[in-house]
Formats: sequence, structure tokens, C-alpha cells
Amino acid sequence: MTAKIFVNLPVKDLERSKRFFRDLGYAFSPQFTDENAACIVISEDIFVMLLTEPFFRNFTRRAVADTSAVTEAIVTLSADSRAAVDELVERALASGGSPSMDPIDEGPMYGRGFLDPDGHHWEVMYMDPAALQGH
Repeated sequence: MTAKIFVNLPVKDLERSKRFFRDLGYAFSPQFTDENAACIVISEDIFVMLLTEPFFRNFTRRAVADTSAVTEAIVTLSADSRAAVDELVERALASGGSPSMDPIDEGPMYGRGFLDPDGHHWEVMYMDPAALQGH
């Protein structure tokens, strides 16, 4: 069986978050989307669950990170090209996201990042396949 990953993120305004990620070109799984949660389909095996903060609290005994002050994680997505990195990040910025860090340009590796409307840190990275063959 292939393992699947479900990254769970708390959000303050589920509808705003859904609009943001829809603007980035992602679809949602109706099977796991309701008034408390929305399931972004990143790929066949990768999903991001956007959970309203009250619902998210049902799954942890610990405090929910205040992403305006701290980074709880960095979610990194791969891209097929440098242009695809730029395209996704530019869409994120145009849809209400904000820049996270300066671009990373280290020859065969290129990446940029953004913060979503809830302050979650996302990075988009491209690695030249030819550079990977040497490792």
C-alpha cells in the first residue's frame, strides 16, 4: 500500500482559505470537505486538510501556534520548472498571500516562498533533474 500524507493546518476563515487555494489552482476532495474542514488535493497521495481552529483543537492537547508570531512548519511543494515556481508564488501573492523569504537560487535548485492568509509558511522548489542524477 502506498502511504498517503495528510498535512493538517488550522485556519481562521475556512471560506477565505478555500478561495485562496482554489485561486492557486487546487481542487478539493468533497469526501473530506464540510463546514469544519476542506481537503486540498495536492497529488494522488498528498493532501492538505484546512481545519477551522475550533475543529483543529479536537486533535491536539497543545496550544495552536500563532502564525503571526511563530512558524509551526514549512510545507514545501515541488515544481516542474523555475517558471512554475514563479507562477505559483506570484498567484499566491496576488490572491492574498505574502512573501516569506528571499528566493533561493543555488544553480540547479531554485525556490521561493509565501505565507498563506493564515500565516502558514509554504515553499515551492525546483531541482534540475540532471543535477539529481549526480547524487
